[in-house]
Amino acid sequence: MVFMGDRATLLETGRFVQRHARNAADEIIEAVGAVDAAVDTTAETDADTENETETEARHRRAAERGDLASMSALGALLLRRGDLDGAEPYLRGATAEGDRAAANNLGVLLHQRGYAEEAAGWWRVAAVAGSAPAAHALGRHHRERGDEPAAEYWLRQAAEQGHALGAYALADLLEHRSDVGAERWLRAAAEQGHREAAYRLALALERRATETTRGPHDTGTRLRVPGTGALVPTGAPAAAPGTDAAAGRAVGEPGSEPTEAEQWFRQAAARGHRRAALHLGAILEHRGELKEAGRWYLSSAKEGEAKAACALGFLLRDAGDEESAAVWWLRAAQDGDGNAANALGALHAARGEQQTAERWYRAAMDAGDVNGAYNLGLLCAAQDRIPQAEQWYRRAAYAGHREAANALAVLLLQAGDANGAEPWFSKAAEAGSVDAAFNLGILHAGRDDDRTALVWYERAAAAGHTEAALQVGIAALRDGDERTAERHLRCAAGGGSAEAAFRLASVLDARRPDPGPAVLGAPREEKSECEEWYERAAQQGHRRAQVRVGMLAAGRGDLAEADRWYREAAEAGSRNGAFNLGLLLAREGSEREAALWWTRAARAGHGRAALRLALLAARRGELTEGRRWCARAVELGPAEVAERAARLSEALHQELTA
Repeated sequence: MVFMGDRATLLETGRFVQRHARNAADEIIEAVGAVDAAVDTTAETDADTENETETEARHRRAAERGDLASMSALGALLLRRGDLDGAEPYLRGATAEGDRAAANNLGVLLHQRGYAEEAAGWWRVAAVAGSAPAAHALGRHHRERGDEPAAEYWLRQAAEQGHALGAYALADLLEHRSDVGAERWLRAAAEQGHREAAYRLALALERRATETTRGPHDTGTRLRVPGTGALVPTGAPAAAPGTDAAAGRAVGEPGSEPTEAEQWFRQAAARGHRRAALHLGAILEHRGELKEAGRWYLSSAKEGEAKAACALGFLLRDAGDEESAAVWWLRAAQDGDGNAANALGALHAARGEQQTAERWYRAAMDAGDVNGAYNLGLLCAAQDRIPQAEQWYRRAAYAGHREAANALAVLLLQAGDANGAEPWFSKAAEAGSVDAAFNLGILHAGRDDDRTALVWYERAAAAGHTEAALQVGIAALRDGDERTAERHLRCAAGGGSAEAAFRLASVLDARRPDPGPAVLGAPREEKSECEEWYERAAQQGHRRAQVRVGMLAAGRGDLAEADRWYREAAEAGSRNGAFNLGLLLAREGSEREAALWWTRAARAGHGRAALRLALLAARRGELTEGRRWCARAVELGPAEVAERAARLSEALHQELTA
């Protein structure tokens, strides 16, 4: 994603969006004013073509002659201007003559003066006469007083006449009662350009789509525990793009077609709705359309939406513009966005500015973001300020932060308080922390309670935890359930576990038929699946896998490949790798170098290497040296090697004493 290279275009587009949003909002502001001041303007048919002053003068002259339409229009004009004293006599005069628009607007005037009941009386007169704005205002009046049946009746009258505000207010009432009919009226209002209705309709459609696609065990984004077989909390600061930038942002998948919800978000955003622009940006970002997402985030952020500023910051950071990201995070954090404060904390922590990082994490915590306390715990732990880390982890854990509960349990366990750690592990695991479930498995395994450990490993493995899947696979192998073992080892190996890849390869290797003796001139065999898994483990530095890959390569006659893998394993400390490398070198005539690798292997405890060195010394006539290596081979074994070494040692002894 690169949109910062087009900064001028982006900013200019942002200005255009803002202007368009304000223009669209002006139309809505007049209508929104009608929610509280529902001025019926049906009598004003020429206001768009004449100067307002001329229009007022014309209506005033006609009103003085008793023209009913002009009396109503003049009253509406003065009311909109805020001249209540000037408007009232004209509105009352027109109302007395039966003008329904004047009756509605008289109700607005009285409502603004605080005479709500008298206003409602005139709204009723106008509504009965067919005024949709009056029906809407009367419905709002009844809802404010808690009379929902009457409110629904009058709002429905307005909505059924095509009044957008009436349709929206009716939808709001029905949605408050969880009535499925709310969506119909939201749609009706949205189709007439009501931006809040379009936004809420989009939310409803998005919510329904999310509920349909979300699985029963969906626990949200997980943070992986690094390392294997060690109880450690996740070290990543809890401030991630997309975790809480917008409610319900996970709509569609990368590359998917626009949904109906997106279309309504787009309509509302185009009319200046900043929350809709935020949601639209999130949808586009999720789909990979990052440049357009940035434009909508920018539009929303400039209108004061802190979450959009935060999301824009993450987008800029991912584009490599960390400085601009910090500017938007600062703006969002100053407006009270805890996620942005956490992001600033993480930024300063990465730069080594610990005090500034701590200040922002505290700001996040003050903004109500429990991640701030968790991140303070991580920061203190990284500085070996363990008591303070425990304090912050505990604070976040008590607030329900599951990873903080896991981290607190790790600290307690490392301090030797297993009994104090277990409840926190359990609390975190029950809240959905996969890391805590895995750590509970380790805890019970350390108590030799393999059955309970396996239960927790299986739970973590089911949620995708790589190391837990490895442990389940190992347990299945131990129990002889090769099919279950293979399934879990494949999951763990696919997740990047070198040990799982090696064990999976070993399972597959055991099934391979004996290749038989090599045939001269036969075509080289393709690599089997087991060899591919061995290679994957070997490439990750797994020494036993490296030795096995070398053996398979040697079996194919690829001695250069075998040498490479044996040497890599040997240099990493594998005694088998050193021994096999010595064999390979000896066969190629490099006996001196072979002896060096056998010496390294023998000193690391490899009995066969010690026996090879004894034989080598015997051939060179170094009988004392040979007996020394024989003694080492007898000590190291295995039995077959020890027996041969003992016989050789006796022969060398006889030679020495002859």
